Amino acid sequence: MNGAIESIQESVGPAMLVIMRIGGLAIFAPVLSTSTVPMRVKVLLVFVMGLAAFATLSAKGVAMPVVSMEPWSLVPLAAVEIGIGAFIGFLATMPMLAMQTAGIVSGQQMGLGFARFYNPAVGEESDVVQQLLYFLALSTFLLMGGLDAIFLSTLRSFEYVGAGVFLDGDRTLPIMLGLVLGATEIGMRVALPLLGVVFLETVAMGFVSKTVPQLNVLSLGFPLRIMIGLVVMIAGLAVIDAVAAAWIGEVLDRIHIWATTPPTGGGV
Repeated sequence: MNGAIESIQESVGPAMLVIMRIGGLAIFAPVLSTSTVPMRVKVLLVFVMGLAAFATLSAKGVAMPVVSMEPWSLVPLAAVEIGIGAFIGFLATMPMLAMQTAGIVSGQQMGLGFARFYNPAVGEESDVVQQLLYFLALSTFLLMGGLDAIFLSTLRSFEYVGAGVFLDGDRTLPIMLGLVLGATEIGMRVALPLLGVVFLETVAMGFVSKTVPQLNVLSLGFPLRIMIGLVVMIAGLAVIDAVAAAWIGEVLDRIHIWATTPPTGGGV
């Protein structure tokens, strides 16, 4: 009886670290980080997933450190685990950030930047084009099993990155900067066709204003730009979806590789 109690007590600390790493996903990860999901649901989901992950790791024989329950030793380890989970969740948001970038640029050029309203999914104001591309990327992310992939990457990370191991900038900075730059590039590539068409429309309206001075170019050009922009976006939705799917797959692969690569030194 005493042996069972001692075994449970020894498992509490490692289980808390596993729960903390899983809980870090809820800070930035798509869907989990949105304010529309009640906090109680997030806490319950993290707790259940953390316990299931700890049971899985224990069954596989993954080594866990001996954790003291004293606050001064537990709090730093918990902060490290939350940071690792938050880092994986942040990397997983790169496809959505790329589509948001494309939506912001496209909406501004179409003249829809003035019509901004609060978007509870991202916790900030956004225009209709930004929201359209964001939810398109989010739907593709979910259909491709993005949430399952980041949970699996977080779970597999315990086999290569021990609990309580600090992040090492030699590995974390390159992948973070690479994905941020890649997201910016993808966003500009998605918005580029619309930018080109709007540029040609602006040049054409300039010629019209010089040829027919009596024509009110401002009243004609504004709705015309919106109509042309919508036509270009509708015509390119299939291409945008294909680009988003390819980028999501690449991001998930990079996250999995990062999470399953053993550290070369003492950190991640």
